[in-house]
Amino acid sequence: MAVDNPVTDELLKRPLYVYDLPQELLATLSVKNEVQPVDIQNDAETAQSQPKELALEHTVASTTSCALCKVSYLNVQEQRDHARSDHHRYNLKAQLRGNPPLDEAQFNKAVGELDESISGSESSEGDEEDEPSDVTLTALLKRQAKISQEAEEGDTTMSKRKPGKHPLFWFSSSLFPTNTSLGIYKALFTGVEQEETKYLAGSLRKKQLSPIYPQRNNAQDTEKTSSSSSPHVFLCMIGGGHFAAMLVSLAPEIHRRQGGFEERQARVIAHKTFHRYTTRRKQGGSQSASDASRGAAHSAGSSLRRYNEAALEKEIRELLADWKKAIDDAQLLFIRATGSTNRRILFGQYDGQVLRQNDPRLRGFPFSTRRATQGELMRCFKELTRVKVSQIDEAALAAAKAKQQEPAKPSTPRPQQQKPKISKEEEAALLHTSQIQALIRRSKVPALMSYISNNSIPPSFTFLPSDTQQNFRCPTPLHLAANLNSPSVVTALLTKASADPTTINGEGKTPFELAGDRATRDAFRVARHELGETKWNWDASKVPPALSKADVESRAARERKSAEEEEANRRKIEMDRLRKEDAERAARQQESKRTGGKMLGSVEKTAADKREEEMRGMTREMRMRLERERRARAAEERIRRMQGR
Repeated sequence: MAVDNPVTDELLKRPLYVYDLPQELLATLSVKNEVQPVDIQNDAETAQSQPKELALEHTVASTTSCALCKVSYLNVQEQRDHARSDHHRYNLKAQLRGNPPLDEAQFNKAVGELDESISGSESSEGDEEDEPSDVTLTALLKRQAKISQEAEEGDTTMSKRKPGKHPLFWFSSSLFPTNTSLGIYKALFTGVEQEETKYLAGSLRKKQLSPIYPQRNNAQDTEKTSSSSSPHVFLCMIGGGHFAAMLVSLAPEIHRRQGGFEERQARVIAHKTFHRYTTRRKQGGSQSASDASRGAAHSAGSSLRRYNEAALEKEIRELLADWKKAIDDAQLLFIRATGSTNRRILFGQYDGQVLRQNDPRLRGFPFSTRRATQGELMRCFKELTRVKVSQIDEAALAAAKAKQQEPAKPSTPRPQQQKPKISKEEEAALLHTSQIQALIRRSKVPALMSYISNNSIPPSFTFLPSDTQQNFRCPTPLHLAANLNSPSVVTALLTKASADPTTINGEGKTPFELAGDRATRDAFRVARHELGETKWNWDASKVPPALSKADVESRAARERKSAEEEEANRRKIEMDRLRKEDAERAARQQESKRTGGKMLGSVEKTAADKREEEMRGMTREMRMRLERERRARAAEERIRRMQGR
């Protein structure tokens, strides 16, 4: 077992990308069992009461989960998004009415029959979420009550349903301890590779791609050709009138940052989003679904929605036709289409059909998704191609498995025990936990410092209860602030509240190791400079050498200056190219006048046609940049003419 190995620590510090894994890791990978279990509590009574689906329900260790919906997530943010989702709100109402909750597959099937997502909301900043309709939720609850009644009358199919397969393959490596496993989504492998699991490590080695270094010249045609011919995937989402599609290269793109630091980024070949008003607000479902169930309505809103549905279908199919070659060359197709109307748009038979349901490359997203946007597609691509790291106590797992295989012994009923009452100190600690966590999440630094001072919160304060997943990973205010990437709160806790940066969490990590961006890491280094080397054992806290505020500001200024110089050089090169084109155009016009006009059969293009031809194939940002350059050149020409007069 590898312990305190610097190579192992370096591998686990940064995210691992499936298609660009380190060679020393690839050489030591081997496939583990298909189902990867999790940490088992050391309580015999709890382990005995666990169902046999334990290993399938809680596959990834150290995750947040929803016991009501039986869904696990990799971080707290995904759990918050789930709490605002239609699935969770539906199960809450079902529980209040005495109906059994639905798991994710059952809920998606029920909503699919309604043709659209209830709210179609996305938990992103600035988006206003549409609340789900009580009428739609009531309809789903009545349908579930009917299913439950049929099950009670003799249909035992629901209760005997076997748990589904887990979406991850698990690998082990001699570089890591025996309790550390690496998970990769099965959807990234072909059907043949998924069946021959013993050859998965070899298949993974064949999937490795060399990183791409972006070209700094303006050879756009060459870059576009190399992008479309490189291995890539197609991602697509449609629902609630929202459509988003993206072509992403599997080879990562290397960007050099200040100081020679190399950063890997996803390379987007093309992307497009559409949105049309097609869903019946506050009622749920699309207009076509309503027409099919209750007959065609004759209101102005219904006519507009029908028109928008047809327009959305036309726009999507035209886009798919434009991308047909790239889609045909894609290695995998990840598509989410909820409802019969949306599936018909993508997979319905029509002239020039691009997507087909029997395509072996077709995949669904093996996790929950939100509103169809460009940002959501990029989040899903990163989630699909990022290696999951799980740490499991296999000894406790083996003991729990042996206990489950023992024949069940008849148990005598025991009197129900009352929960022990908590003391006043524990009650006060629970109150302080909720208040401090809320202030840290909202980055309310003055209010946080005032609350700590007024309530005499000690620097060694830890959150309660300590056995929850969130408090296990972030037991102290400094851990939570670092995990949330809040540099202002980190600075205040270190310099004003004397928070201890050497405290470790349940995973053995210090607050600095939870920081996810450079600004938060710089806050630790600046605090080390201000507090001095004797205040804490900074080496034990894993904080790098001290850094002053002046150094941080000067570095930011250098990076800003470098970016401005790159932009100035780009503008200069672009202006030179445009002037050269103007000179060539003027020369051609002079030659045309000299030879007596236009050539026979030639048709002169209008200014609008020329602009459209120049911007063909460009992204929205490139079009805006070219338009600004054109306006600047026109302004210079006007000023030159005025000065000439």
